Amino acid sequence: MAHLRLLFQHYLLTLLFLTPLLTSAADTNQTLPALPLHTTSRWILDATGARIKLRCINWAGHMETHLPEGLQHQSVDFLTTWIAQQGFNCVRLTYSTDFALDPGRTINRAFSAAAAPAGVSAADMEGLRKMVVARNPWIDPDKTTTWDVFATVVDLLADKGIMTILDNHVSRAGWCCNLEDGNGWWDAGFGYNHWNSRYFKTGEWLTGLQAVAAWAKGRKGVVGMSLRNEVREFLLQGTFNKREDWYRYMKEAGDLVHATNPDVLVIVGGTQSSTDFLHLRTGDKRMLDTSGWKGKHVWEMHAYSFTVTFPDPFQNCDMVKAQYGLFGGFVLEQGKEYTGPLFLSEFGVGMEGGPMDGLNEKDDRYLKCLVSWLESNDADWAIWAIQGSYYARDKRADADETWGLMNHNFSGWRNPAFPAMLKNMWNMTQQP
Repeated sequence: MAHLRLLFQHYLLTLLFLTPLLTSAADTNQTLPALPLHTTSRWILDATGARIKLRCINWAGHMETHLPEGLQHQSVDFLTTWIAQQGFNCVRLTYSTDFALDPGRTINRAFSAAAAPAGVSAADMEGLRKMVVARNPWIDPDKTTTWDVFATVVDLLADKGIMTILDNHVSRAGWCCNLEDGNGWWDAGFGYNHWNSRYFKTGEWLTGLQAVAAWAKGRKGVVGMSLRNEVREFLLQGTFNKREDWYRYMKEAGDLVHATNPDVLVIVGGTQSSTDFLHLRTGDKRMLDTSGWKGKHVWEMHAYSFTVTFPDPFQNCDMVKAQYGLFGGFVLEQGKEYTGPLFLSEFGVGMEGGPMDGLNEKDDRYLKCLVSWLESNDADWAIWAIQGSYYARDKRADADETWGLMNHNFSGWRNPAFPAMLKNMWNMTQQP
C-alpha cells in the first residue's frame, strides 16, 4: 500500500511539473499574444489587458560571427520548433553593437572576419560556414547578411507563437563578462578606465540601439528590447558618483528606443552586472526617469550560484532569498515609485557531471532556492541558454557549452531531467 501511495504521489508531481511541457510539445501551433505588450504596476499585459508571463530561453547571437549559435548543427526551423515544443513562449536573443552597426555583413564575411578575434584558424571558420549553409540552404553566403539571419530567426519564432526580446549584450562581439573585457561601463562616463570601457563607445551604443529598434518595427514577434546587458562599474566608476552615469545613459537610451519603436517594452538592468537596484530606494532614493517610455518599463536582474551580490557562505536559502529581495526583488512591491515587472533574464547551471541529476551540489542548492523564490513571486524569467556549443569560444572552434540546455549538436536536451527542476515556474500563478 505504501508503495502504491508513493507511485501515486510521483504521478501527481509529474502531472504538476510537466503538464505545461507536454501540452506545448503536443501543440506547436501556439500563437502570439495580442500585441503590443504594455506594463502596469508589476505586470506585463497584452493588448487586451490579459497578463503575459515571460518564460524565455536565452539564445546567444553576440559572439564574433554575429550570428545566433547552433546553425552549423541544425536548421533555423528545427531550433525554433524545438523551442516552441518545450513550453517556452519567448527568446532573449542577444546581439553586439558591432552587429548593430554592420547590417550589410554577408555570411562569408561573418566567418572569415571572425577567425582572428575568436582566436581560431580561418580553415576552422570556413568549415563551420560550410556546415551552416548545408543545414540552412536558403542562405546564400555571398548575399545573405547576418541581419537577414536574425530576421529569419525572429520571423520563424513568431510564426510558432514565440516572442523575441532583443538584448544588447556587448559592444565588441565576443564572450561576456569580466572587468577587463572593455564592455562594462560607458566610455563617456565618470572614471573611464581602459580595462572596463575601451569598447563601450557611448555614441555607438546609442546609434546601434536606434538601428535595431527601427529594424524591429518590421518584425511582429519582437516585443521588447533590453538596453544593455550587465553594466558593471570598476575602480572609480558608478558608485563614486552615485551611479549618475547609469541614470543618465539608461534614460537617454530608453527615450531613444521608445521614440524609434513605441511598441517594444524597454528593459533596464541594474548595476553590478544586473544584480543591484538598491540605489532606487536607499541613499538618495532616486528613481530612474522612465516617463519617456511610460507603460513600457521592465526591470531585469541576473542571478547565478557564483554571483558576488548573492553569496551563500552558510548554505542558507532564506538568507539568499533575502538578498534577492534586498537588491532587486523589492521592485515587485506594488504602489511604489520604482514598482515594475521584474524579468530574471539570466540564471542557469552546469547541466552535467554532478551527482544531483547532473548538477553539482552547489548548483543544485542554488537552483532549488531560486526556483522557490521565483515560485513565490511568479516573476518573468529567461534561462541561460539554448546553445550546446559555439562557433568559437576560448580560442576553440565548435566549442562545447556544458551550461547549454541543448546538447553539443543541438539535437535535444543535454540534461532531460532539467525541465522538471523548474517546477511551478512554468505556470502563471498570480494575476493583477
